[in-house]
Amino acid sequence: MKVILTEKVSSLGNVGEVVNVSAGHARNFLIPNNKAVLADESNKAQMNHYNKMLAKKVGEEKSAAEGLKGKLEGLKLDLIKKVGSNGKLFGAVTTTELSKILADKGIEVEKRVLSVDNPIKAVGTYSVKAKLFSGVEAEFSVKVDMDPKQAEEIRLKAEAAEKKKKAKAEAGETEGSEENAEAEEKQPLTDEQKLAKEADELLRS
Repeated sequence: MKVILTEKVSSLGNVGEVVNVSAGHARNFLIPNNKAVLADESNKAQMNHYNKMLAKKVGEEKSAAEGLKGKLEGLKLDLIKKVGSNGKLFGAVTTTELSKILADKGIEVEKRVLSVDNPIKAVGTYSVKAKLFSGVEAEFSVKVDMDPKQAEEIRLKAEAAEKKKKAKAEAGETEGSEENAEAEEKQPLTDEQKLAKEADELLRS
C-alpha cells in the first residue's frame, strides 16, 4: 500500500515522500497517528492537495537536511580497528556504527540514509554517501587504520621469528644452497608476513 508521509518516520522516510508499507502498518499505525495519508495514484488531485498542505513542512525538513549536509560534506572519520591475519577486520564497519560515531560528534544521521559502495572490511579509505532528503545528498570519507598496539605486537613477533630463523641458520640447523635461499626469497608472502609488513609500514609512517 502506498502512503504519503505527513511526518518524518525514521524507519520509512521524510515528510512528503510516497512509500510502500503493509496495509496493516498503514491502517493500524501510520494513518491513525497522522503520520501518513493514503496515496491513491488514480486520484492525482488528492495527491496534489496533500502535497500543497505539506509544502511548508517539506520546506522546513529540506532546510534542516541542507544544514546537515553542510556538517557532513567532506567530513573525514578516522577509525582504529584490529585486523586478522588475512588482512581483514574483525567484523565489517556497518552503517549502524557510522551513525553512532556521527552522533558522538553531535551529527544526528539515521543509518537508513547511509550507504557504502564497497563494504568496509579492511584497512583503507572509503567513501560514504548520505541521502538526507529528496535532492539533498552528502558524501564523506572513512579511513580505517590498524590498531597501533596490534601493529607493534605484530612487528615484535616478526622480529622474534626472524631472530630465531637466523639463530638456527648460524647453528647449522638449516641446510641448502644459495639457490634454495634465493628460491625462498621469491616465495609469495604469507598472510601473517603481509600483515607484519603493513604493521611495520604503519609504525614507520
